[in-house]
Order: sequence, then C-alpha cells, then structure tokens
Amino acid sequence: MGKTHRIVRWVQRLSEIAMVGWLLLLLLLDLVMAVTSGSATLWPNVACGVVGVLAVLWRRTHRVRGFAVLLVLSFACSLIIGIIGVTGRPGLAETGSLLILTVGGLRWMEPIRRGALFSLASVIVLEASAGRLLQDAPSVAVGFSIFVTWSAAAGIGAYLRFQLERRKEAVHSVRRSERLELARELHDLVAHHITGIVVQAQAAKVVAEQRPEAVVPSLEAIANAGSEALTSMRRLVGVLRAEDEAARSPGSTFMDMRTMVERFSAGGPKVAFDIGQGLTDGVLPPEVMTTIHRVLQESLTNVRRHAPGTGWVEADLRLTDGSDMRAWAEGMRANGRQEPRGQRGSSAITATVRLRVRNHGSTADIRVLRLGGGFGLVGMAERVEALGGRLTAGPVPPGAWEVTAEFPLRDS
Repeated sequence: MGKTHRIVRWVQRLSEIAMVGWLLLLLLLDLVMAVTSGSATLWPNVACGVVGVLAVLWRRTHRVRGFAVLLVLSFACSLIIGIIGVTGRPGLAETGSLLILTVGGLRWMEPIRRGALFSLASVIVLEASAGRLLQDAPSVAVGFSIFVTWSAAAGIGAYLRFQLERRKEAVHSVRRSERLELARELHDLVAHHITGIVVQAQAAKVVAEQRPEAVVPSLEAIANAGSEALTSMRRLVGVLRAEDEAARSPGSTFMDMRTMVERFSAGGPKVAFDIGQGLTDGVLPPEVMTTIHRVLQESLTNVRRHAPGTGWVEADLRLTDGSDMRAWAEGMRANGRQEPRGQRGSSAITATVRLRVRNHGSTADIRVLRLGGGFGLVGMAERVEALGGRLTAGPVPPGAWEVTAEFPLRDS
C-alpha cells in the first residue's frame, strides 16, 4: 500500500509539471507572436500570461489574490484595447490560466458562493478578451469557442466540488455518529461510578449517625450532587439514545479483547496479541479500556475488509514513559496548533499506553485509495482524540500496514 501511495504522489507531481509546462509553451507562443507581428497590442497578452502562470503556481497559497489580480489585469487590457480601437486577440497563456483557476476555484474556494462568483467573473473577462478582435465574425466565433471551453472547465470544477462535499458530509456523518456512540459509552461509565458514589455516601450517612454534626452535612451534599448529576446525564443522553436500548456495560476487559482476537483468528488471518507487563484491568481507566477495545476491533475489521491477502497480524499493548507524547504535544504548541481535546498540558503526562496493530504480507486495495482513506479511521481518531490521545495509520517497512493508538496517563 505504501508503494501505491508513492505512485499516486508521483502522478500528481507529474500532472502539475505537465500543466505548468503546457502554460509555459502557450506563453512562449504569445511571446513569439508579439515579437514577429510587431504589434504593440499583443504585448499585453505576454504580461497577462506571465501573471497567469504565476497565479497558477501560487494557487495553493494565494488562490483568491492571484485569481483576482489576473481577472483585473485581463479585463483592463481588453478595456484599453477597446477604447483605443486597435485590433488585438486573446492571449493563449492568459486564457489557459483563467480556465485552470476556474476549475480550482469551483473546487476549493470557501465559501462555495465565492468560487461561483469568481467563475462568473472569469467567463465575463474571457468573453471581453474575445472582443479585442473588433471584427464581428471572428469575435463571435472566438467568443463561442471560449464559452464552450469555459463551460467544460466549470463543469469539471463543479463535479470535483460535488465529490469533495460528499466526502466532507460522509466524514462529518462518521464523526457525529462516533461522538454520539462515545457519549453513550461515557454516560454509562460515569453513571456507573456516580451510582457507586451515591451508594457509598448513603451508607456512610448511616454509619456516621453517631456524630451527625461532623459528617452528615458533607455526606448529604455528596449524595445530592451525585443524584443530580446522574439525573441530568440520563436526561441529556436519553435524547441521544432515542430507541436504542443497548445494554449498559461500564467498560471492556483484556479477556474480552483476547476473546475477540481468538474469534478473528478462527475465521481470518492469525493474530498474535501480546499484553505487556504491568497492564491489568484495574490499571487503565475504563473509558481508555473501551476505546482500546474499539480500536483493536476496527483495525482487525479493516484487515479482513481491505487486506484479504494478509499473512498474519501482530497486535501488542504496552506501557511507555510518555516522552513521545509529551514531545508531540509540545511540538504542536510550538507550531501554534491546537492540542487534542482532553489534553491538560504535556507536563501532566506521566506515562502512555500504546496499542499497535500491524498486518504483514498484504497488498493495497485500490478501492480504499479511491475513497481517499477509510471512514473507520476517522471514527477511531475521533474516539482517541476525545481522550487526549493520538492515532496514526500508514505503511511501515517491510510491506506492512500499521495502526498505532496512544493514550496519556496522568497523575491524579
């Protein structure tokens, strides 16, 4: 799969080089025509072509600014030529750049109405450049040809934008579904613990009847707060549950994970699942245990679904000293990026628990690449980041695919 990704990247680079080379060839033709004709009205085509090539080269960082400058310059040249009353013609590189920027604008500009406005402005400017010919018949013919070409470019840009919006909507739907599921699980976990707090507080109240003046007020406050929190959470998450009557479970256990791995191995590639020293059911918070179980389950499911040629799968769970995650969090802050949800500062991280799932001997599935990545990874990342962790997935040598999830453990 890593080899396929490299091929895709090289294809993209070669396409970019070919497009810029095509524009430079058109610019060279504009220059040759301006030099050989001796007409001053053709030199603006060269100037607009140079600006157009630069706007295309810088479209990823200055898309709106470059597009706007080219539109204004091209329209100004057409207007000046029309006022002077001399014959000119549309520039080749200028026209090609406007068409490329139209495709990119409709695909990437936010909000989408801005891309539509720039697209309409480009067809107006292109038709104005056709008017430089002054003669009616050639001007109409060139104008019609330009309109047909612009329509094709606008159609391509609109189709790519449609696919992009579909992708965004699908990712948003997966994230929202994962958040709702996570909210249900967190509700179950917190409700489980709060119920224990309420029971213990009520029991302590009975025991402390010998000295009510010292203990009873505090215990009553604890019991009332716990009961109110439990009622509020049930009322809130009841809306999320709707008709879902799924059984409540306060978390997962390592035995559940081993059972799941054994079932997977019975019907698919063999899985070697190793749990490191120092890890027991009581060491990790219940919400982390549940998320590790879900990431392991999703990773194995993806192996069966997208890598049917896998020879075997290696999964291991380890405790680390947390240095990697501290450095990662500090690097994000140094680069001005927002830390994941749930992070309370890297200094509070004393250790991390790391889950790695690696499948060996698999080949790339082109259907996954066409999708731009599986939506299961989006859901897993949403869960891991909600607990302040990070999730990575990608090819690793030699010819394997690895999913890694890290969760911070902090001092209480």
